[in-house]
Amino acid sequence: MLKKSDPVERILLRNKKLTEKALGEAKENQLQTGRYLGKTLVDLGYIHVDVLLETLSKELSLPFISLEEYPKTQLPIKEINISEAFLKEKTIFPIQIKGDTLTIAVFDPFDLHTIENLKISLGKNIKIVLSTEETIIEAIETYYGAGESTMGRMVESIKKDENSLTDTDLDTEHIRDMASEAPVIKLVNHIISKATEMGASDIHLEPFAEDLILRYRIDGILHNFEAPPKRLNSALCTRIKIMAKLDISERRLPQDGRIKLKVHGKDIDMRVSTLPTLYGESVVIRILDRGNLTVELEKMGFPKQALEQFQKLIHKPYGKLLVTGPTGSGKTTTLYGALQNINTPDKKIITIEDPVEYQIRGINQIHVKPQIGLDFASGLRSIVRQDPDVIMVGEIRDAQTADVAIQAALTGHLVFSTVHTNDAAGAITRLLDMGVENYLISSALLGVLAQRLVRVICRTCIEPIEVAPALLAEIDNPGQDSIKTFHGKGCKECNHTGFRGRAGIYELLVVDDSVRKLILTKATSQSIRESARKKGMTTLREDGWQKVAKGVTTVEEVLRVTLNEQT
Repeated sequence: MLKKSDPVERILLRNKKLTEKALGEAKENQLQTGRYLGKTLVDLGYIHVDVLLETLSKELSLPFISLEEYPKTQLPIKEINISEAFLKEKTIFPIQIKGDTLTIAVFDPFDLHTIENLKISLGKNIKIVLSTEETIIEAIETYYGAGESTMGRMVESIKKDENSLTDTDLDTEHIRDMASEAPVIKLVNHIISKATEMGASDIHLEPFAEDLILRYRIDGILHNFEAPPKRLNSALCTRIKIMAKLDISERRLPQDGRIKLKVHGKDIDMRVSTLPTLYGESVVIRILDRGNLTVELEKMGFPKQALEQFQKLIHKPYGKLLVTGPTGSGKTTTLYGALQNINTPDKKIITIEDPVEYQIRGINQIHVKPQIGLDFASGLRSIVRQDPDVIMVGEIRDAQTADVAIQAALTGHLVFSTVHTNDAAGAITRLLDMGVENYLISSALLGVLAQRLVRVICRTCIEPIEVAPALLAEIDNPGQDSIKTFHGKGCKECNHTGFRGRAGIYELLVVDDSVRKLILTKATSQSIRESARKKGMTTLREDGWQKVAKGVTTVEEVLRVTLNEQT
């Protein structure tokens, strides 16, 4: 089944997963350590462990399994009587005995000597499956007794005397050398890999006086996780800066960069932001998983009527459409969804964003650079001269941008943009406060969509729950006191939070004749809101309640994200 004449390097080169140069450097290192070449390549960062094992799995026709796929019961650890030390040394784990065949998980499928020894000593046929080194060690420690965590093992493997290295240390070369060592590379890769595995949108590494805090933002909420010791902060920051092509010697000023990685077989873009703080550099990594970008409007949670109205608006030939909500409420994703919906060969679409989060085929996207004078207003003027049909402006922040966007909408362009207001009607007042003339707003504005993101109840552990009458009263329960409400009990699938994933709640204000008259009289946002509600507009709270009634989310979630909404 496995041939010595077809080693790991030939397989990787044949599948173009590795360059000859990288292989040469790795083999030099391997001659000194004597380790499995696949492990050396992973440790040095030349290939991700998942890419290595997926390639070997395909070439050798061996299954590649994760820890979740290991049997939960009836493991043959007592029947075969192999010591924990031997399993760790050889990085193997017994999975199953069926008849006279023992199935083992291995990291190195070319260790034929160990496989043959097991076959002779146990008197069993050996069947192998592939698994990562980290997964196998974790399984050994789980089933053979408590042991160190993965993070603890990685920190322990950093042998260098890093105790003398502090965040105020100015020896840049010392830090660079440490950040380029395999254990630090593995530690950073582990932090990123764990975040993507858990569906996190952001990674926060924050140094304080005594310790380093690691937090992941999952479904909009920050959660603490086991962090490396504070003394490693400089090395970790430097490694991340190297990956993001930032200046590692600059620790006094904030920096921004990007990283592109393949994690768990998926292409991941990451935005990196470093910020000097009192106790060292704080790093935030924004994970932009292109595979998780939902751009189909039908799958975003729009109420049926609002979706039909919104699709009519985005297919108008010209005019202005605003999406409003706080940071992190999914405004950009909604606009991407709208652009994707109308992205046809007969339309030229140009966007100006800060920053460009996701790249969409067929759309011209511009990244603002205020330091060289390319801001929203100046960029928008240049865009108009490019003969576009549709323009997206990432955000209207000032009167100048607002005025140019309105003029573009009035001269035959369909313009999408965002503003920061609590509700849909508030966006009109915001434009007036910026100094945009009311008659221009009345002529150009097609509609305003306000939105929030609520966490979705985990489908694995969902269960009915009684909600206090006071909460139902607060959410403006429309006479449906007897309706069933649900919550998530908490399970492994949702990391014991009770939630998994997010969905939108929406409020769409369509600018019709009655709203236009109110804009011309500079009516308050409350008056505009009341007029729209009489015409059938569903508010954020009302849409939230409908999702509570369907078992999508909880009452507490709706109240949390609509806290500032004026009802």
